Amino acid sequence: MTELSESHDDPFAQHLAALAVLDDRGVVVGWNRRAKELLGHPDTAVIGRSALGVLVDPGDLPAVREAAADARRTGGWFGVLNVRHRDGRLVEMGLRAHALWRDGRVREWLLAGALAADVLEWQRDRAVLEGLYRRCPIGLVVHGPDLRLLRVNRAVERFSGVPAADFRGLPTGCFLLPDDARKAVDRVRQVMETRRPLIYSEQFTRLEQDPARERVAMVSSFPMEDPSGRILGVAEMIEDITERHRAQRRLALLDEAGGRIGTTLDVAETARELAEVMVPHLADHASVDLLQPVTRGEELARPLAGPVVRVGTSGIGAQAGPPHPEPVEFAPGTPQARCLTEGRPVLEAVLPPDWLSWFSAEGHRGARAPELGAHSLIVVPVAARGLVLGVMTLWRSRRPDPFEADDLTLAQELAARAAVAIDNARRFTQQQQTALTLQSSLLLREVPDQSAVEVALRYLPASAASGLGGDWFDVIPLSGARVALVVGDVVGRGIHAAATMGRLRTAVHTLASLDLEPDEVLSRLDDLVNLLAAEQEAVGEPPVGEQVVGATCLYAVYDPVSGRCSMARAGHPPPVVTAPDGQVSLLDLPAGPPLGLGGLPFEAQDVELAEGSLLCLYTNGLIGERHIDADAGLTKLRAALTRPTDALERTCQAVVDSLVPSRPSDDVALLIARTRMLPPDDVASWCLPLEPASAARARDLTSAKLTEWGLEHLAFSTALIASELVTNVYRYAGGPATVRLIRERCLVCEVGDASHTSPHLRRARTTDEGGRGLFLVAQMTERWGTRYTREGKIVWTEQPLAGMFA
Repeated sequence: MTELSESHDDPFAQHLAALAVLDDRGVVVGWNRRAKELLGHPDTAVIGRSALGVLVDPGDLPAVREAAADARRTGGWFGVLNVRHRDGRLVEMGLRAHALWRDGRVREWLLAGALAADVLEWQRDRAVLEGLYRRCPIGLVVHGPDLRLLRVNRAVERFSGVPAADFRGLPTGCFLLPDDARKAVDRVRQVMETRRPLIYSEQFTRLEQDPARERVAMVSSFPMEDPSGRILGVAEMIEDITERHRAQRRLALLDEAGGRIGTTLDVAETARELAEVMVPHLADHASVDLLQPVTRGEELARPLAGPVVRVGTSGIGAQAGPPHPEPVEFAPGTPQARCLTEGRPVLEAVLPPDWLSWFSAEGHRGARAPELGAHSLIVVPVAARGLVLGVMTLWRSRRPDPFEADDLTLAQELAARAAVAIDNARRFTQQQQTALTLQSSLLLREVPDQSAVEVALRYLPASAASGLGGDWFDVIPLSGARVALVVGDVVGRGIHAAATMGRLRTAVHTLASLDLEPDEVLSRLDDLVNLLAAEQEAVGEPPVGEQVVGATCLYAVYDPVSGRCSMARAGHPPPVVTAPDGQVSLLDLPAGPPLGLGGLPFEAQDVELAEGSLLCLYTNGLIGERHIDADAGLTKLRAALTRPTDALERTCQAVVDSLVPSRPSDDVALLIARTRMLPPDDVASWCLPLEPASAARARDLTSAKLTEWGLEHLAFSTALIASELVTNVYRYAGGPATVRLIRERCLVCEVGDASHTSPHLRRARTTDEGGRGLFLVAQMTERWGTRYTREGKIVWTEQPLAGMFA
C-alpha cells in the first residue's frame, strides 16, 4: 500500500481509489469500501472468487488478458479497462497494478482504480503542471513562506541566463540589482500577508550580471494554501514584455509628440517642446540647435553648416541647463557637425574613449556634452522641405543601456515631425516680423517733450498664435501747455489691422493739431472709419468682419494750468484715476459707440485732477483676457494703482505683472500719466475791455510781466504780438479780450475772444492800411494757431525762451 500516491487530488490516492488485492491465480483476496461504492459489489460477493468471472465482461477478456500479461512481464501496469458493475453495466475505469513481492517471487497483486474521467482529468492537470515547468514560455517562480525560492521553470532560466537548479533555496530577488530585488520581496510579502493575488503588475528589472540592460516583466502573483488554509508560499507568473513595452512606449511617445510639438507658431517654443518630449522617455538629456537664420525667421537660400543657436534643452536633474542665446560653431569632426553638413543621423551606441576631444575647441560651449558620465549618443538632423534647419542631440548618462537602432528610428521620426512645425513657425515668424516692423514704425516711439504730465508706456503684442493686433497709444503736445492722451484699439488682426491703426493715429494727430474738443475728435474719427470700411467693400476685399469692422478709442486733453481733463470715449474701457491720497476710482464716462457705427453722438466730460494724480488709459487686452473676468481684471488693475507716489515705470510694470500673462492672447496698450500743475507764478492773465486803449494796455502788461520773469529779451516781440492780437479782437470780434502768458518750455501768449471767426494770414499790399498784424505775428513766433472753445476762440503763439533773435 505504500506504493500509492498520497497527493490529496490524485485519484489513485488511498483515500480516493478503489482497491483490490488478487493472488497469483487472480482470485480476489482484498476489497475496500471505495470499490464497493464504485462497482456495487460487497466484499462478501467478490472475496474468494475469480476477478475475471466477477468483474470482467466476456467481451473484454482479450484486453484484460493482454494487460495481465504485460503486468507479469514488467511487474506493473497502468491503463483503462471496462469493469462490470453489480447491476451488469460496464464502468470505464483507470487501473494501476503493482506486484507485491515476497521472497523474490510474486505472491499478490494490488489493483488501484478510479473512474476513467477522473483519471484523465488528473492526468491533464499533471500534464499542464509539467508543461508549466518545462515548456511554458512564461516564467513560473515558487516562493516558500521563508521568502526563499522553491522552484522555477525553464522560462525563468532563459530569462535570467541562470540554470533553474541554481535558484533552489536562494532568497527571493536574487540575481537582481538591490533596488529591483527589494521591490520583488515587497510584492511577494504583500501577497503572502494579504492572501490576495496581484494581477499584471509591471516591474522594471536589471540583473546583476547584466546591469546595463533594463528589462520589463509582467508579474502575476497568487498565494498557495493547503486544504487547511495554511500558507505554503507564493507562486508568480512572470512574462518578459521588454520588447512589447518598448514598442508601446515608442507609440505612446509618438502620440504624445503629436499633441505637444507644434502647439504654437514659435520657433524656439517648438524646439523646446521637441527637447522636452525626449526626456526622460528616450534620453537623459536632449538639446535642439537651429541654424541662426532659422531662429530669426529668415529664408535659407542654401544649405549651411553654421552657426547654430541652442534654443531647446531638457535634462534630468542637473543636466537641465538653459539654452545658449549666443550663436556657436560646431567643431569639425563632431557628430553634430557631420550631421549638419551631411544631413544624415549619427548613432554612437558606445562613445569612444576620446569623445571629449569633440568638444574641447574654444568657443564651442553650446556643443558640449551635458556631463562627463555620458556614454551613448544620437544626433539626428532637423530637416524639412529638403533643407536641414538644425540638429537634435540625445545623450544617455544615467540610464546604463545604450541607444539602439530602434531608438534612432524613433528620434528621426520625432525630429521630422518637429521640423515641419519649426519651418511653419519660421515662415510665420517672418510674416510676424514684417507686420511688427510695420506696426512699430506706426506706434509712438518716444514721448515728446511736454510739461503737463509724466508718462509711462507699455505695448505688449499678442502671442504668435493670436496674431498681430491694432492697439495704439499716443501723447500729443497741444497749445497752451496742454497735452492729449490717446489710447485706441482697432478691431481685427494682422497687417490690415496694423495699417488701419496707422491711418487712425495719423488722423488723430491731424485732428489734435486743430485743437478740437474730444467729442469732436471722435466724431471725425468715426467718419474716417466708415470711409475705410466703404473702401474695403468697394475693392471687393473679404468681409469686414474678417478684417476691420471698427475701432474703440479714448481721447483725453489735460490742462496743467487749470488741472482740468476733458475726456470722451468711443466704446473703449473707462480710465482709472488714482488720487494723490491713493484712492482709486473708475471714471464713469459716457461710453459712446465704437467707431464705425456712424450717426451716433459722443459726449465729453470734464474732470478735475489734483497734481500728482495717476490717469491710467488701457486697451481691453489688459483686463479682457479670456481666462479673466473683466470685473476681476479691473479689481486687479485698481489694486496695482494704489501707490501714486511710486516711480511711474515701477507702477506701470506692476500693472503688467499683475494682469498680463506671459503669452497674452490680445495686444495690450497701457498708458499711465502722472499729472503736473504749472506753478501759479508761471501763469499771468488779464481781461481787457473792448476799446482802442486795450492794445496799449496789453503791451504794458506783457512787458512788465516778462521783465518780472527775467525775459526782457522777449518783451518787445511779445508786447507786439499781444498788441496785434488784441487789436484784431477790437476790430473783428466781440466781447472783452483775454490775454494770458504761460512760462514753461517756451513762452506762450494767448488772446481769446467771444467770436468763432477764424483769423487768416494774408499778405497786405503796400497801399493797404491794415492786414499786416498776423503776418508780423507769424514772423516773430515759432508756432501759432487758433483753437476753438465753447465760448469763442483763442489765438496762441509760442516763442522759445532763449529768444528767436538772441
